Amino acid sequence: MKSEHFGVTPEGESVERYTLTSGELTARVLTYGCVIQSLEVAGRNVVLGCETLADYRVRSRYFGAVVGRYGNRLANGRFELDGKPYELAQNNGTAHLHGGLKGFDKRVWIADPDGDSLLRLSYVSADGEEGYPGTLRVSVTYTLGEGGLRISYSAFTDAPTVLNLTNHSYFNLAGSGDVLDHVVMIDADRYTPVDEHKIPTGIASVEGTPFDFRVPRRVGERIQGAYDHNYVLNPGDGVKIRVEHEDLALEVATTQPGVQFYAGGMLNPQITPYGPHAGLCLETQHFPDSPNQPDFPSTVLRPGEEFTARTDYRFRSR
Repeated sequence: MKSEHFGVTPEGESVERYTLTSGELTARVLTYGCVIQSLEVAGRNVVLGCETLADYRVRSRYFGAVVGRYGNRLANGRFELDGKPYELAQNNGTAHLHGGLKGFDKRVWIADPDGDSLLRLSYVSADGEEGYPGTLRVSVTYTLGEGGLRISYSAFTDAPTVLNLTNHSYFNLAGSGDVLDHVVMIDADRYTPVDEHKIPTGIASVEGTPFDFRVPRRVGERIQGAYDHNYVLNPGDGVKIRVEHEDLALEVATTQPGVQFYAGGMLNPQITPYGPHAGLCLETQHFPDSPNQPDFPSTVLRPGEEFTARTDYRFRSR
């Protein structure tokens, strides 16, 4: 596996880039934020990325990164665990988003390559980091093969904490332009509607709403592609999300209970290298604000337990 120096953080930490290969697939991964900088399928890059470390620090909107400790939003930047309240940064209006001011996407991970197609990255998050309790040892493994990319997660804690890990890659199967004509299928009968702060208000049926993707629909067909919502995936194995564009399809299978479908509507070319709808996110995850919503699946991790999750992104020619 090829590795090369990519840059140095303001704190003096060296950042490396690793190139994974398998058949017609090539992925470039940074130790900064576990970022998938590029993912080439038969020579076409199908994810959004930045050219330099400086751009990832100031112009990225989580492009390709692993986010945590808690991916997505926590209402009012707080949660309660075992009767004790925890206060976190409110870095998205009044909400806490993607782990805070310096979440996992802004940390330098330790890389452990294995052959040409497998890269394991690890990070130790100290007790109290960004306000979260417990020392958390987390690893993320990227594996290329069988026509796609597998992302595997593992984590252990020495004290009760909450955890929600996901990858924030933006996909564009055309390799350029916008994704409004991409066709999406999501195997979900339900989703989590949100309030004005994008905090879930419960669980509702997709029936009769613009959020029904049980039958494939173009991203831009309804509500101008203004999607940034969590879907409650139907139980069972197999493909849970499918995206099609002309000659290429992306199929997603996951062990996670939900997926945040974001159509990139808030990308701003004055801030990022991309404009609105340049890519779409399929963030397999637990639900937003779960620690504050007792009816949602638990995201509590306790000592002696292992958090595990897996998501497969497979590409098919059409």
